[in-house]
Amino acid sequence: MNAAPAAPAPRPSVLRRLGRPLGALAALAAPTLYVASVDPNAPGHYPTCPLLQATGWWCPGCGGLRCVHALSHGDLLTAAHDNVLVVALAALLAVLWLRWVWAVLTGGRAPVVTVDGRRAVLLGLLLVVFMALRNLPVGAGLAPPGV
Repeated sequence: MNAAPAAPAPRPSVLRRLGRPLGALAALAAPTLYVASVDPNAPGHYPTCPLLQATGWWCPGCGGLRCVHALSHGDLLTAAHDNVLVVALAALLAVLWLRWVWAVLTGGRAPVVTVDGRRAVLLGLLLVVFMALRNLPVGAGLAPPGV
């Protein structure tokens, strides 16, 4: 006796398929909205970077909150001056998120980011070089202003 082939399962609605990308966007939007509304340039709202406080050196993340604040207000030049690495990371995250949404809408494969040992070393090296440069006179333009 031959069994009839099973009917394909109905595809979830577009809104249901977009649940994860929209959830990720909401999880990132909440702290971004806070930083957009509470200016990091005004003293007393955010803690000082522990590395900056202990050594006087700008870490790779110093100026990141000011950068996010400037980006959220559409000021790309100020954001890049505050922390160009955060601007690059924001652009990368935006591209990956848009590819994710496109994959969900078209039934394609979502982008997968893997950090193996070699990439982790390269990322660590990038952060160390960026930190060193922004603390040397030659890289003074990479240091956040007014810290």
